Amino acid sequence: MEDFSLLLSLRASANSFLSRYEPLALVISPLLALTVAWILQTLHHRIQEKGFQGFFLGFIIASAKLIPGVKGYIEAEKKKVVETLQSGNKSKRDTWRTELPSIGLERGVIVLLENEKENDPVWQGRCSGTVYIGGSRSKEHFSLTNEAYSMFSHTNPLHLDVFQSVVRFEAEVVAMTAGLLGSAEKASGGQICGNMTSGGTESILLAMKSSRDYMKMKKGIMMPEMIIPESAHSAYDKAAQYFNIKLWRVPVNKAYRADVKGIRRYINRNTILIVGSAPGFPHGIIDPIEELGDLASSLGICFHVDLCLGGFVLPFARKLGYPLPPFDFSVKGVTSISVDVHKYGLGPKGTSIVLYRNHEIRKHQFVAVTEWSGGLYVSPTIAGSRPGGLIAGAWAAMMSIGLKGYLENTRLIMEVSRQIQNGVEEIPELFIIGRPDMTIVAFGSNIVDIFEVNDLMSSKGWHLNALQKPNSIHICATLQHVPVVIDFIRDLRESVNTVKENPGPISGGLAPIYGAAGKMPDRGTVQDLLVHYMDSSC
Repeated sequence: MEDFSLLLSLRASANSFLSRYEPLALVISPLLALTVAWILQTLHHRIQEKGFQGFFLGFIIASAKLIPGVKGYIEAEKKKVVETLQSGNKSKRDTWRTELPSIGLERGVIVLLENEKENDPVWQGRCSGTVYIGGSRSKEHFSLTNEAYSMFSHTNPLHLDVFQSVVRFEAEVVAMTAGLLGSAEKASGGQICGNMTSGGTESILLAMKSSRDYMKMKKGIMMPEMIIPESAHSAYDKAAQYFNIKLWRVPVNKAYRADVKGIRRYINRNTILIVGSAPGFPHGIIDPIEELGDLASSLGICFHVDLCLGGFVLPFARKLGYPLPPFDFSVKGVTSISVDVHKYGLGPKGTSIVLYRNHEIRKHQFVAVTEWSGGLYVSPTIAGSRPGGLIAGAWAAMMSIGLKGYLENTRLIMEVSRQIQNGVEEIPELFIIGRPDMTIVAFGSNIVDIFEVNDLMSSKGWHLNALQKPNSIHICATLQHVPVVIDFIRDLRESVNTVKENPGPISGGLAPIYGAAGKMPDRGTVQDLLVHYMDSSC
């Protein structure tokens, strides 16, 4: 009864307060409602992003870190994992120079460079991707692109009026690539346009920035969101952080392709862009570009296609008769494309291209400054100064190889990737992830620990890529693998048999860390580990 009286008293006091300060209450009430709505919406987004289990575990772990001693224990465990990841490289870094020589070494530095190069492990033919030229022509090709670079190593296309040669080279590299990835009429008519960049990540970053600003101008979108399949490259995560774009990752379908219906469900009035890959980096599978293009076109939003890997393979594979779905500007709705010259285009490292369907979109890529005391300034890419030597090297690579050369290269790498796929399929403990469209073969296992297999392959000198969702590894076939494909299959079969007969991580291997990371529902902890590793490595 006393409790009931207390409630009546509190109610009376509240009514008295509201009647006395009614104007203030009218202000506070909407603010309180907005605050509650914001909290609920934030919780909804976090749960939708991570799933209820991931969100709940993240909350528990974050709370546990507040307990005295727990945070210190976690940091100590992180340090152990990072030291394992670094695998003895710390002792090597202790010998790195930290000061300039008191007297310049002049040509003596060449000897030091040669000595340091000798310390690199043997990589020829042993890496997934990484180096794309191979065979008897590789030495001649490197010599040619290096000579082209050296001729223009002093140039910078930022100075349009001074280095007109590299400005022309860039325009021609872009135009030739546009001709491969769009109709001849569009390319020659000057609608498809673009710029050279430092790599696929910068090409993607620029496409995201341009799409964001274009959609702001077109639809007034102030809180931009983009939707990508979970197989899309991590460069989109970087773009989301850099340009304050909300990112939604949507699970792929059973064929490991972008789920168009799933992507559609995430689209709302703030959506600026959707993404497809041709092919995706993890599994070498082309997303349903036509369907995604129809979706983007019908809603009036941007659609970026990542052709960083496929740009200098798929057009030629199509000419060779491989049955490939549409993947370029011939698809209605595609507004931008990224393609790397330094991969299968065989240009020097640090050369990529971002293309746009028209100038109306591309102009949002540029940054123009009018109020700087240094004068009027405009720059097309993230970098201001750019190495003209790399542009010249890319131009030289494309011109020296030509259509016939790229067709022959494509024939060889498509054949070697098929040989690898057939070899993997003949190992009963392994299975191929999906149906690869191009030169990447990803495989996993329900019988052996695939990361232990990867560790054994590493001990044999192979450098492959570890994947997750599902746990697997892949090899990206290049011209380097043409003469060693039989060796690869033999070593892979031996590694699988060894793990099957002697399960358990090898000494110094990273399988336990990869396995633990894949099973850890709290991805924030894994993210902290990666940042800690990078911070202590450079």
